[in-house]
Parts: sequence; C-alpha cells; structure tokens
Amino acid sequence: MIRVDVFNNDVEQALRRLKKLMNREGLFRELRQRRYREKPFEQRAREMRECIRRSKKADNKRNYDQ
Repeated sequence: MIRVDVFNNDVEQALRRLKKLMNREGLFRELRQRRYREKPFEQRAREMRECIRRSKKADNKRNYDQ
C-alpha cells in the first residue's frame, strides 16, 4: 500500500511524489502488462529479456566497482 501525506494543502507536490513512488515500485509497468492477456511464449520471451537485462546490469555494476 502506497501512502503519501499532503502538507500545507500542496496536492500537486503530493501527486508528483505519488507518481515517483508508483514508478519506483513498477506499478505502471505492471498495469501496462496486465492490460492485455500475454500468451505463454510472449511471457517466456519477456522473462528471458528481463533476466538478461538484470544479469548485464549486475555485470556492469561489478566491473564498475573494480
């Protein structure tokens, strides 16, 4: 559950904070994925792409730290 407090009636700032939190949690990506049914072969391909992306990111981070 994402919760954002509003201070001094500044709703616009609270909305910006809410959008940033939702984006960080991956909520927008999940909503886009759930908009249409994903076929099993598409799901496997997406998961494989995400796995490759995560591994490349970890390798880059490891190489950067050295």
